[in-house]
Amino acid sequence: MRIGCTFPQSDIGNDPVAIRDFAQAAEALGYTHIMIYDHVLGAVHEGRDPPLTGPYTENSPFHEPMVTYGFLAAVTSKIELCTGIVILPQRQTALVAKQAAEVDILSGGRLRLGVGTGWNPVEYEGLGMGWEDRGDRYEEQIALVRRLWDEPVIDFRGKFHRIDRAGILPRPSRRIPIWMGGAHDRVLRRAARLADGFMFSRGGPRSLESARQVRDYVAAEGRDASKFGVEGILNYSDGPDLWAERLESWRQAGASHACVRTMDEQPIGPATQILAIRRYAEAVGLKSGS
Repeated sequence: MRIGCTFPQSDIGNDPVAIRDFAQAAEALGYTHIMIYDHVLGAVHEGRDPPLTGPYTENSPFHEPMVTYGFLAAVTSKIELCTGIVILPQRQTALVAKQAAEVDILSGGRLRLGVGTGWNPVEYEGLGMGWEDRGDRYEEQIALVRRLWDEPVIDFRGKFHRIDRAGILPRPSRRIPIWMGGAHDRVLRRAARLADGFMFSRGGPRSLESARQVRDYVAAEGRDASKFGVEGILNYSDGPDLWAERLESWRQAGASHACVRTMDEQPIGPATQILAIRRYAEAVGLKSGS
């Protein structure tokens, strides 16, 4: 199993040296990947109808994933750079394809593009994208992004997109893996049809069962389920007595990847985050420099 750590968006601060140090520490400790969350806008929750149910507000800082990974590509050498997730339907599709290609090129083929639909309609509105049709647009985006990576010039006419004999350069030297994230059964079924893997944002028995279920859906689509990745989430806040047990539960559920989330540890700060990923690595037996 490949074990990664989340980029501590809300706790890392704005010092580029601290951001570099965190990534280099994760790589040196033996983590296989860094996962970065995505929000472009933070919204006030009060007075919304329907209410906003997500955990982040106007006071939650978020470094932009693609720009951050462009920076981290230059200061790391082997750790995988994973978005977990980019909220794809609120972004321009061709631009995402271009940005992802650039990160993959600059990192030497280390990007894994995790995508999802998110939970915040205020963010969609602010970015000029529709909320109600996000699911259908999302599926079309997956097909379009892959064609932009694969082909020098495309002529694409879909329900939501039109590209008239154009393409992106430079293109990546490989088909960048696209993973999906979410929780609902319909999202699992969509991933089984379209994605290379699935990321879970929560632990617990329901997610562990869904990890087993998604591979059944992949097989039902006539695809090789053994090549479909599954990533589980691990919470640093569970404490040392439960870290190994929770990791093993994902292993038993067939997960190929797991990611420890250290955000919101107290006191907040880059040094605390590096200490947290070091403690976890030592507890579960990660091999430094592996």
